[in-house]
Amino acid sequence: MRATRIVQKILANYEGENPGVKARLCSMLMQGKLGGSGKMIILPVDQGFEHGPARSFAANPAAYDPHYHYQLAIDAGLSAYAAPLGMIEAGADTYAGQIPTILKVNSANSLMSGSAGKNQAITASVDDALRLGCAAIGFTIYPGSDCALDMFEEISAMREEAAAKGVATVIWSYPRGEAVSKEGETAIDVAAYAAQVAALLGAHVIKIKLSTDHLMLPEAKKVYEEQSIDIATQTARVKHCVDSAFNGRRIMVFSGGAKKGTDSVYDDARAIRDGGGNGSIIGRNTFQRPRADALDMLGKLIDIYKGKA
Repeated sequence: MRATRIVQKILANYEGENPGVKARLCSMLMQGKLGGSGKMIILPVDQGFEHGPARSFAANPAAYDPHYHYQLAIDAGLSAYAAPLGMIEAGADTYAGQIPTILKVNSANSLMSGSAGKNQAITASVDDALRLGCAAIGFTIYPGSDCALDMFEEISAMREEAAAKGVATVIWSYPRGEAVSKEGETAIDVAAYAAQVAALLGAHVIKIKLSTDHLMLPEAKKVYEEQSIDIATQTARVKHCVDSAFNGRRIMVFSGGAKKGTDSVYDDARAIRDGGGNGSIIGRNTFQRPRADALDMLGKLIDIYKGKA
């Protein structure tokens, strides 16, 4: 399959990478109904680890089955499917080669005490990703946590190993922890900082949350006001975060967050599109809905990213 000029231009931004990494990025960018457009929609299903099974899947019991998610991503024409080791293993043979997969190599859970610190355990390896035919590893960092420096060192080492073996790296960059207020977790200055940190750590694909117009850091607030940085709309905030990831030289997708109304999901996608983002990584807003409704929503999102809606 010949890569489109749009995809070739994106891959050219990764000047330090080997052909293996670029081939795996290309496989995601050329996959599905958005293939070749430079836009992506990824289905992430790591919420069972983070929130527990009932909170994740009881709203749509078919989603307890890992095969359900593989099939949903394939039938919807998505770019990739991301999940922890057990879920990838549970369908890796049946669905081998049918959709690029991202192995989530670290995870947290809701059973830890509040005093444990915001951190994630490493639960899979680069060799697991190779064994299972994955296009990338996925790793969460928590800028603002007292554990953040350890997480940065962990992903730095894993990213080096993955790149040496031709596997791409996706970084979930979620500010939270002792230095970040709840409101600050989605503040625009903090979100842009999170995007920059992920890019500097060598992420090939960056995942962050959509932000609000709140400014948490006093010194940053002065700069935003002095330089009149536009953060008034979601589109403007997306653009600012994209600029913060090497002026758009890194693929950036935005989290769908907790389940919400369809109009909100579509408005978010339009803001991501118009702000120059590469797409959505959307889990609970799809798999917690009945399959037919999820396919309808994903189809509409694809049309939005194609500029048809």
